[in-house]
This record gives sequence, structure tokens and C-alpha cells, in this order.
Amino acid sequence: MKISIIKIGGNVIDFPEKLDEFLALFAKFPGHKILIHGGGIMASRFGESMGVMPEMVDGRRITDKDTLDIVTMVYAGLINKNMVAKLQALKVNAIGMTGADGNLIRSIKRPVKGIDYGFVGDIQEVNTELIKTLLSAGLHPVVNAITHDKKGQLLNTNADSIASALATSLAEEHQVNLYFCFNKNGVLVDEKNDMSIIPLINEDIYAELRKENVIHSGMIPKLDNAFAALEKGVNNVWIGKAENLLLAAKGKLSGTTIERNRYDLY
Repeated sequence: MKISIIKIGGNVIDFPEKLDEFLALFAKFPGHKILIHGGGIMASRFGESMGVMPEMVDGRRITDKDTLDIVTMVYAGLINKNMVAKLQALKVNAIGMTGADGNLIRSIKRPVKGIDYGFVGDIQEVNTELIKTLLSAGLHPVVNAITHDKKGQLLNTNADSIASALATSLAEEHQVNLYFCFNKNGVLVDEKNDMSIIPLINEDIYAELRKENVIHSGMIPKLDNAFAALEKGVNNVWIGKAENLLLAAKGKLSGTTIERNRYDLY
């Protein structure tokens, strides 16, 4: 089975026209597909309106009890169900899920090591049999960034990590491609110049770009997850603008391709 896992973030979700355009592309995307989403921008806005100010460290959200309530309502409720409804209107038989539904994703609360991230989950197990059953039935899972610990506690979990974990778990038996969609043309040398795309990043290039602080903040966990996925058998990882998704699916040059180091032996 060929499976595409496509992740989008708040920079698409937060703008109705962009989201509608993306969902139309997703509807046209061929084959078995899974959509992963966060929604941090909208969650931050809702939190601020309730007096709960967002706190971020290296692109990751500190999640206290109030923040957990907000992200659960926004991710698993407002965003997820609106997206599912819109996909149904586009003739895509979508099913919205958290990690708790069907025990899809089990996590543990992140241990405190210098920084207490609060109710943040580190993924331990993915129910691949459930995903395969849903895909075989013609359903397209729409998975949000909430998981659980199987002891009754919901946990806020990085959506990129969820995309990577699903991809790697399925890659053991299937051909899996992973797409990270956001509001830039790809990974950029200059954040202010959307044409300064880095077309290819391997581990050596990544280390150098981090050293030079070209890559920082939220892009770090995204690329960490991309390399983790490749190491565990994922076929291809792509990062780019949501509207270029179909071009990427056809193998046309767009965005940034992530690959492992290749050393020729003589």
C-alpha cells in the first residue's frame, strides 16, 4: 500500500481562504492519505482572549492545565471537525481523530529535564492496525495534535512528531511519503526572501545550517522529525508551501527535499 502523510500547521489553518484552497488540493491528492494538523496560532489567539498567554521554548509550547484545555478544544474540536466537514463536502470520506480515539497514539508525559513542558506527550506507540483498517475501508484520517497516556490523561503533542511517528510505523510494511506543508516555499536561507529556497538538506548540511543559525526555532523540531522518519524507513520527506503539494506529489521541483547523507564508496 502506498500511503501519503500530509501535515499542515496554523499558518494555513488560521486563514479560511488558504485552508479551503489546501483542502481542495488534498481532495485531489492521489491514493491513500492521512492529514495531520496542529493549529497553534488559533490556540494562542483563543488562549490570549481568555488571559492564558502562550509560552514557547525552541518552537515547542509549554502546556499547563489551562493551556491543555484550550488546545484540546481548538485542535480536537473547532479545527478538526470543521476540516472534516469541509472534506466531506469535497467528496473525501474523512474521519477526525485524536490519539485517544481507537487508542491511535499512546504517549507519556514528557519527563522534566531542565524544562518542564507540562502536559506535553512524547509518543510511545502507534496503532498501525487501526490506521490500515481505516485506509482499507476508504476512509481518510484527519489526526490532530492531542494524544493520551492510556491512563485517562490527554497530552498536547507536537504535530510534526505525530506525522513522523505515523509515517515510520507504517513504513515497516508500506511505501510512505511524508509532506510537511506550511506558509513558505521551503526551508529558506533568508526568512524574508521566499525565493531563497534550500532545495536539498541532508544531515551534514543541516548541522552546518544550525551552526550558522540559518535554521532555528520551530524549524528545528520539523527537521529533526524529518530525519528521524527517513532513518526508520520512510521513502521521502518534503517541506514546502501547501499550494505546491500536488507538484511535489508528481516529483516536480518545488520546496525542500530532506534526505540522509549519501557517501559513495570506492
